[in-house]
Amino acid sequence: MTREHRAARKSGPRTNLYDDITDKIIAELEEGRLPWVQPWGTAAAQAPLAMPRNASTGRQYSGINVLILWGAVIQQGYPTQHWLTFRQALSLGGNVRKGERGTTVVYADRFTPEDEKRRARETGEDANSIPFLKRFTVFNVAQCEGLPDDIAIEAPPPPPGLIEPRVEALIAATGIDFRIGGNRAFYVPALDYVQVPPPQAYFEPINWHRTALHEMGHYAGSGIMPTSQALCCNCRPKSSLRSA
Repeated sequence: MTREHRAARKSGPRTNLYDDITDKIIAELEEGRLPWVQPWGTAAAQAPLAMPRNASTGRQYSGINVLILWGAVIQQGYPTQHWLTFRQALSLGGNVRKGERGTTVVYADRFTPEDEKRRARETGEDANSIPFLKRFTVFNVAQCEGLPDDIAIEAPPPPPGLIEPRVEALIAATGIDFRIGGNRAFYVPALDYVQVPPPQAYFEPINWHRTALHEMGHYAGSGIMPTSQALCCNCRPKSSLRSA
């Protein structure tokens, strides 16, 4: 089905939810994005590979929602696989930031009307249930603010063994606010923290260590020169990051 055909179908009096989901996945494929693959080599791949989960209830999303939410994480570059409805964000003491657009997911189930239950009791036959599909809008935790610390965005944890233990010990010994995530390496003097991309994004582990120690050098330098003059790379390690 071409994009023109899908556009014409959407112009009808009522948009079919099944068609909406199908069109979204086809569009992802046409753009070269596979929502069931974690592309660690791209700037959009900031979240750890995990099942999408509701940050309020802890329940994992299932079925087609997994593909929908994985696709949203890849397309938007969200750093977490955790999601909330608008009301859930409010109930947790936070809120969805103004201007943020949510992602549509679906809830499928079946129900048995009371009349059908009564008919089944009277006739001794099995009751017939009716399938239904409902839309819900959810927001990635990264689109929210004011949430409790235990629900806030988590940095993608690197797999064991990718970081040299002695370097890891050195980072811990400095007491630095060291963050892993995103697609750039930099030191922020005003907020006094270092951030580097995840080790998984590099062709060779040594390049991650070089980048991390380089940025820590700027952190150390900020204690020697005035904060306003502290260096900040604010760079993308183009030569060492994996390509898509």
